[in-house]
Amino acid sequence: MDTITLWQLAALAAASTLVGFSKTAVSGANTISLAVFAAVLPARESTGVLLPILIAGDILAVLVYRRHAHWPTLLRLFPAVAVGVVAGTVFLMWADDGAVRTSIGAILLLMSGVTVWRRRAATRAGEAAGGPEPEAGSAPAARSQGPSRVGRVKAGSYGMLGGFTTMVANAGGPVMSLYLLSAGFRKLGFLGTSAWFFLIVNTSKVPFSVGLGLIDAQSLLLDAALVLFVIPGAYLGRVCVGRINQKLFERIVIGATVLGGLQLLLH
Repeated sequence: MDTITLWQLAALAAASTLVGFSKTAVSGANTISLAVFAAVLPARESTGVLLPILIAGDILAVLVYRRHAHWPTLLRLFPAVAVGVVAGTVFLMWADDGAVRTSIGAILLLMSGVTVWRRRAATRAGEAAGGPEPEAGSAPAARSQGPSRVGRVKAGSYGMLGGFTTMVANAGGPVMSLYLLSAGFRKLGFLGTSAWFFLIVNTSKVPFSVGLGLIDAQSLLLDAALVLFVIPGAYLGRVCVGRINQKLFERIVIGATVLGGLQLLLH
């Protein structure tokens, strides 16, 4: 706290506001917050400072979207996520700041490219079939009859990546955003499922972060100064989300993911 300038504190406050906005409107946008925290603070230690801020945003998001979660999807993801969190903890035991930034940035860009390709392929297939666009709802229609073998494989791979990236750099949001988009979730189902997912996962990460020395008295003191900035961001996101159409929503999520990945690689 003693070494942070007023301008740096202002940047962290703005990033905390963006966390609130991302939790209630555009999930992938918090990769920008991640990059700001990593630029102002040492990248490895910044993850411990950011985690309680994210949990505060998760609580607000659950209060707003708690009824729109798709629990079968969550239960399908959690076992793979647990494996990824453990792998991320092991990685953090030896990785330096450069390795953290490079690994996460590369994963985000790769997943963005895969998702854009999958969305375009699905659009072409839908146009060829002449079928109508699915209605908005809490769950994708394709999942109503339970996960296929391919669905389980995809959930496992995204879940492990999400667990690894969220443990290493709190960057699991973009990975999960890309998974939910590829699964066909609409806005409310997307936000409700994301809210519960990250409240549970981020809370479970706290003991690991404390054990690694990423959360301590100094980091919590800084969190106490920043957490209130999450509230106006969450309110702004709640107001704006109803005005964002589905296609724009998806483009913003993917665009924010690409931007966050590039910031991590080039920082």
